[in-house]
Amino acid sequence: MATYVPLITADLARAARALAQVSLLDLAEHTELDVEHLRGVERGLRSLTAAQEERLHLAFEEFGVEVLPADEEAGIGYGVRQKFTSRTVKRLENWENEGGPSAEDDI
Repeated sequence: MATYVPLITADLARAARALAQVSLLDLAEHTELDVEHLRGVERGLRSLTAAQEERLHLAFEEFGVEVLPADEEAGIGYGVRQKFTSRTVKRLENWENEGGPSAEDDI
């Protein structure tokens, strides 16, 4: 069964990157796409192949942003949102920093 990847439009790409607070350079390195190509996508001047769109979608997911498809039946348009609330992010950061540096167990 194929994974459904929502269509990423120019406005969604800009909004998702702003929400993730990442630069075009960081996004390009993470997706292995050219910075100028991504800039063109955000301006609506270039399009993405299915494979490129999937890489961009996965990168946004890793940066903590969900791309939401439109739901015609519910009358809801497409959009982006953060995967976690700020409270959850703070708790995750605290949890990751607990326990000191990782080392091999002596058990």
